[in-house]
Order: sequence, then structure tokens, then C-alpha cells
Amino acid sequence: MKIIHLLAAPVISIVVFANCQAQTDSLQTNDNTMAIQRQKIDSLDKKLIEILGAREQAVKEIGIYKAKHNIPPLQPARFQEIMKRSISEGEKVGLSAEFITQLLNAIHEESLRIEQRLRSGNPVSQ
Repeated sequence: MKIIHLLAAPVISIVVFANCQAQTDSLQTNDNTMAIQRQKIDSLDKKLIEILGAREQAVKEIGIYKAKHNIPPLQPARFQEIMKRSISEGEKVGLSAEFITQLLNAIHEESLRIEQRLRSGNPVSQ
């Protein structure tokens, strides 16, 4: 019986150590996975900002054209067309209509702000 107790203690220690090591390895793997995914998110966020910047540059060009030709900045039919198409495209990749609507409204508000500043003769920051 003493031999079993003597052997049990080291075996239990090894099992406990192995279990702790497995948990540590799992946490490190999870940390690495999270770090990799965060890097992806950071890269995608940067691309989103670049794309939004390019979009707003196009808005500036359109705004100049509209101002020269007395076309109002707000084109409701065009915005509704963009909204409808974007909601449909968003749903294909798992984005809710509510999210797409909020996003496009924010982008549209900024676009209108840019166009209105162009009309008033105020320079639009680069």
C-alpha cells in the first residue's frame, strides 16, 4: 500500500503539471490567434479608412461639378438607390440592414458636409 502511495504522488504531480502545461499552451495559442486576428482587423481598418478617403475625394470632385452646374448636393433618389443596393450586398456577407443603414447615413452626412463646404467657398481639408 505504501508503494502505491509513493508512486501515486509523482504520477498525480505529472498529470497536474501536464494539465497545467496544456492549459498554458492553450492560452498561448489563444493569445497568438487573437494577436493574429487583431492584426487582420487593424489592416482591414486601415484599408477601410483608405477606401473612405478615396470615396470622399470622388465626392469633392462631384461636389465641384454640382456647384458649377447648380445641382443640389442632396440627391435623394441616388442615395436611396445606393442604400438599397448596399443593404442587399451587405446581407450577402452577413451584415444587418440596420448596420448598413447607419454606416451609409454617416458616410452620406460627411459627403453632404463636404459638398456644402465646397459650395460656400470654404476649403475642404485634405
